Amino acid sequence: MFDVLGDLNWLGILTGFIAFVLLGGVWFAGLFPQAYNRSLGRDPKARPDASPLFFVGPALTCLVITFTSAIMMAALKIDSVGDAVLFGLIVGFGYLTANTVNIAINPNFPRPLFYAAISGGYNVLGSLIVSVILWAL
Repeated sequence: MFDVLGDLNWLGILTGFIAFVLLGGVWFAGLFPQAYNRSLGRDPKARPDASPLFFVGPALTCLVITFTSAIMMAALKIDSVGDAVLFGLIVGFGYLTANTVNIAINPNFPRPLFYAAISGGYNVLGSLIVSVILWAL
């Protein structure tokens, strides 16, 4: 069932990965930077440390998520846009957002549900975008 590496569309994986990373930049730096900071108990105007891990870490996780989604979509033979959207929602809510909520309920997060809503929203939208791109290309 999972012998699908030869069936993967590497252009789709690259395109989905780039879209996911760009969405993260727009989401966290453009749309919700102050809300994200408040969810972490920081000053709303705080700026993150520009360390290599800050830039490379999220990109690597986007690559892993995109690659994993491509493998699962190929194994499940996702061949319609409706199935791609459903797959994106299942992964986005069922894995990515659920795990985000689990991490956020750690006592070190001052506003765990607020954090989970911001980060979970990004994960659901990112999963949808990646899934549709993987289906389309």
